[in-house]
Amino acid sequence: MNALKKLSATPTERDPRWAAVVAKDPRADGRFYYAVKTTGVYCRPSCPARLANPGNVTFFATPVAAEAAGYRACKRCKPLGPSLKVQHSATIAWACRMIEGAEEKPVTSALAKVVGLSPYHFHRMFKSVTGLTPGAYAEAHRARKVRAQLPRSRTVTAAVFDAGFNASSRFYEKSAEILGMTPGDYRRGGSGAEIRFAVGQCSLGAILVASSEKGICAIALGDDPDQLVRELEETFPKARLIGGDKAFEKVVAKVVAFVERPAIGLDLPLDVRGTAFQERVWRALSKIPAGRRLTYTDLARKVGAPSAVRAVASACAANTIAVAIPCHRAVRKGGEISGYRWGVARKHELLSREAAKKKA
Repeated sequence: MNALKKLSATPTERDPRWAAVVAKDPRADGRFYYAVKTTGVYCRPSCPARLANPGNVTFFATPVAAEAAGYRACKRCKPLGPSLKVQHSATIAWACRMIEGAEEKPVTSALAKVVGLSPYHFHRMFKSVTGLTPGAYAEAHRARKVRAQLPRSRTVTAAVFDAGFNASSRFYEKSAEILGMTPGDYRRGGSGAEIRFAVGQCSLGAILVASSEKGICAIALGDDPDQLVRELEETFPKARLIGGDKAFEKVVAKVVAFVERPAIGLDLPLDVRGTAFQERVWRALSKIPAGRRLTYTDLARKVGAPSAVRAVASACAANTIAVAIPCHRAVRKGGEISGYRWGVARKHELLSREAAKKKA
C-alpha cells in the first residue's frame, strides 16, 4: 500500500522539503522557501497558512529567486523579516523583562494583552521559548532576587519585600524549597547549616559524598580528594562541614555501591537545589533508565521546551549529584559523548558499564 502511495505521489510530495512544509517545521526556516502558483505568494516553511495543494507548490532557495519568478512575499509569515522563532524569542524576552521589572508577580492575561496575544497563545509560546510557564518564571525570578537580597539586607523581611513578595508569610511557606535552609541561615551565608561529608575511593577515582539534613546534596568524582573537599567548601562557604563518622560511612558505602552498579538504585533522599527549570531537567534525567541515552534535544522536548536545548545542556552541567541524577546519560545529537562535570572519560566509562549490564 505504501509503495503504491509513493508511486502515485507528485514530485513535490516526494521532495523531502514538502514534509517540512506539512509539519510547518520552524527549523527549516531560512533553508528554503515555497511558492503557491494559485495565490502568487511565497512563504517560509513554518507559515501557519492552510496547507496548499502540493501540485501547485514550487520551491526556491532564496526570496530573491522567488520574487524573480514573479511571486510576492506572504503577509502572514513575512518571509523577508526575521524567522517566527526569532520573533517569538524577541516577544518573550520583552515579556521576561516586564516580569523582572514588576514590583509584584504580574497576571498572565495582563502580560498577554501588552504583547498583543491571547492568554492561551502567550502561555504556550512562553513555555516553548523558556521551558517555564509565565507564573513559574516569575516565581524563579523572585527566588533569585531574594537569594541575592538576603546577604545584604538589614532584615529578612526587607529582603522578602524587595524581591517582590507582597506578604512575608507566602515566602516563608516556600523558604525551604527556595533556599534549602532557613532564611536566617541563608542570610548568614549558610552558617548554622550542617553538612556531613566523607571522601572515599571507587573504580572511577576519588569520590566525595555530602549530606545535609534533607539528604544527599553532593556526589563528586575526581582525581584529587583534597580538590573535591575544596570545591565543597566553595559551594557552602559558611556552612559547618563535619567529617563523616562511622554511621555516615555506611551512607558513603551505599553511594559507592550505587556508582559501581547504577541499576541497583539509590534508596537515599536527595537535597536538590536549583532553579525551577534545572529541577525539571534533573527530574527528567532521573527517569532515564540505566543503559539508555537521551540527546539534549530529546530531553528538551521531554521537559516541554523543544527550543531550549542549550539551557537543558547548562542544567546538566549544573548538576552536583553525580550518577544519582544521571546527567551522564544525556548526549549530543548523533550520540556524541561530551560535556561532563567530572570528566568525559568518566562519562564514557559509566555509559559503557551500563550498556554492558543491559546486554548481560
